[in-house]
Amino acid sequence: MTMAMTDDLVSRDADAFFHQRGSSPCLSALRAAEGIWLEDIEGRRFIDLHGNTVHHIGHSHPEVIAALKRQLDTLAFSPRRFTNEPAVALAEKLLAHWPGARAKVLFATGGSDAIEIALKLARVATGRHETISLEGSYHGHGFGAFGLSKAAADPRLGPFLQGRRHVTPYWVQDGARRMLAEMREAFAQSPTGIAAVVAEPIRSNCHVPPDGLWAEVRELCDQHGTLLIFDEIPSGLGKTGRFFAFEHVGAMPDMVVLGKALGAGVLPIAAIIADARLDIAPELDLGHYTHEKNPLTSRAALTAIEIVERDGLVQRAAELEQRIRSRIAALAVKAPAIVGIRGRGLLLALEFDPAAFGMNPGPAFAARLVSSCFAAGLSTTSKGPDSIGFSLPMTVTDAELDLCFERLETAAATSQLEVA
Repeated sequence: MTMAMTDDLVSRDADAFFHQRGSSPCLSALRAAEGIWLEDIEGRRFIDLHGNTVHHIGHSHPEVIAALKRQLDTLAFSPRRFTNEPAVALAEKLLAHWPGARAKVLFATGGSDAIEIALKLARVATGRHETISLEGSYHGHGFGAFGLSKAAADPRLGPFLQGRRHVTPYWVQDGARRMLAEMREAFAQSPTGIAAVVAEPIRSNCHVPPDGLWAEVRELCDQHGTLLIFDEIPSGLGKTGRFFAFEHVGAMPDMVVLGKALGAGVLPIAAIIADARLDIAPELDLGHYTHEKNPLTSRAALTAIEIVERDGLVQRAAELEQRIRSRIAALAVKAPAIVGIRGRGLLLALEFDPAAFGMNPGPAFAARLVSSCFAAGLSTTSKGPDSIGFSLPMTVTDAELDLCFERLETAAATSQLEVA
C-alpha cells in the first residue's frame, strides 16, 4: 500500500461523510485492529492508547470473533417481543456483578440511548423532570444526553431538555467544594424537585474525585428523594481495577449506565442496571429499540465479560496501574516535561508541563502531544489542555507494555516532546 492510497481513501471519506469534530476528515485509514494494535493501510502499526474506550479486552479478541461466528449460524436477530438465550444470559451476568439490592436491566444500541432510558426511568419514578449534572462532562450526543454535558451548547442546535442544572465539576480548582455548594443551591431552588443527579463517578478524562465526595452527593440525593445515576460508559467493566468504577468512590447509585466496551470493541450495545424497585411503568416504552435484545450484540457482551472474569482482568488492571505509575515516575526523571499520571486501573491520562515547551496549556499544546506520540507509533487523544490518554487494554502483555514505554521514551527524547 502507498501513501497515495491512504490519501485517496481519506479524501473519499471526506467527500462522502458530513464533516464533524473528531471524525471526518480522518487522520488516516485502517486495515486491521488486533489486540493493542492498529495497522493502517500502508502497514504502519500503532499502539492504541485510546481505543474510544472500547478495547478493554483488546481489538478483535479471537474468542469474541469465534463466538459471533457461531451465533451467526444459530440466531442472528430476535425481534424485541421475543427473548433469546444470549440476551437473558447477559442480563443475568450483569446482575450477578451488581453489589446492591435486587436490580433489573434494559439494553440499548449505544450509551447515549441508555442515558436517555435512565432519564425516562428517573422521571417516571420521581414524577419530576429536572436534573443536575457536571459542567463539561460528556454523556452522549442525543438531545437528552448531550444537554447534560454543557449548560450552553452551540446555539445553532436550538433548545435541549428543560430543567437542566449544571454545577462546577470536581476536577477544577476548588471544584469539589463548589460542586457540593451549587448542588445544595440547585436542590433548594428547584420548584418541582430534582429527578436525578447524572455524573461519571470517575471522569473519562481520568480525573479521580476526592474521597467522600460522592458519599455526600448520595446523602443529598437521599434527603431530596432524588435518584443518583452513574455514567460508566467509558469506565465500567473492570477498566478502573474494579468491575464498576463506582466501587472506588463509596456511593451506591440507583442506576448505572454501561456501554462502549460492553460490545467487546466489535458491536454496539449499552445497558442500564437499576434498582428493581424502579420497575413501575410496564405500560411505557422506556427503551423501545429494534435491536434491544439482539443475540449478536448480547453474545459479544457476554463473551467479553466471561473473558474478563476468567482471565482475572479486573485484578490485572489494578496491578498494572501501580506498575505504570512506577515506570512513569522513572521516565519523568529522564523527561522532566512529564508531570505524572492520573486515573485508576488502566483508565489513565499522562500529564505534561506546558512550560517545559515554552507553551501554555490548551488545545494547541494537547494537539502537539498527540501528534508527537503518533509519530512515535502511539495512537492517543487529548485528555485536557495538558494531558493525553494512556489507556491500554486489560489484556496487554508485559512485553507489549515494555514496547509501549520504549515508544513513549522515544517520543519524549527525540520528537517534538523534547524539552525546550
